[in-house]
Amino acid sequence: MARTASAVPRASWLLRVALLLLLLVDACRRAAGAPVVSELRCQCLQTVQGIHLKNIQSVKVTSPGPHCAQTEVIATLKNGQEACLNPEAPLVKKIIHKMLNK
Repeated sequence: MARTASAVPRASWLLRVALLLLLLVDACRRAAGAPVVSELRCQCLQTVQGIHLKNIQSVKVTSPGPHCAQTEVIATLKNGQEACLNPEAPLVKKIIHKMLNK
């Protein structure tokens, strides 16, 4: 009977340790740059009219949704920086068209 009584606190302690580890793993994933889904805001606060096509590595287009009411065009440049492009600018439309046809 003594074994059963000491097993209950040990199981409770192990459960607490396991829960703490799960919380730490989740916190580390968020800190390491895992996407946070609960962030509901626009990524682009300011936009530029265009960037020369030779400087662009990739383009990401985000459709309007609950996170942001406008279409966002984010260009990743070859130097690693990101730039928000104006989706209504004729040059940006041309860049998107060229990137989609690649």
